[in-house]
Amino acid sequence: MKILIVDDSSTMRRIIINTLSRIGYTDVVEAEHGKSGLEKLGQGGVEMIITDWNMPEMDGLEFVKTVRGQNAAIPILMVTTNAAKEDIVEALQAGVNNYVVKPFTPETLKEKIESLLG
Repeated sequence: MKILIVDDSSTMRRIIINTLSRIGYTDVVEAEHGKSGLEKLGQGGVEMIITDWNMPEMDGLEFVKTVRGQNAAIPILMVTTNAAKEDIVEALQAGVNNYVVKPFTPETLKEKIESLLG
């Protein structure tokens, strides 16, 4: 399964990649903001997206809305520092399937991913 990780922090992308690797997901594509994420998504094969919210050029919320306009089915997990209830509601309304607040444990990320993939 190919997973697209969209986050402007290379450190956070590395943490997510390491966590994914530990739970058996090694086919990963990285993007540093939403516009780059859309380009990578357009190359095909991506089956799940993990995205940050706060990024330059195109933030995670706009990225999710754009993706949902093109692909209603792909699972999207938002991983962000935005912990306010209204932010979570806004992200869910935009089309994310699940939400993780940073910092998170590998176990939390694993649980959220497994809940998305059934």
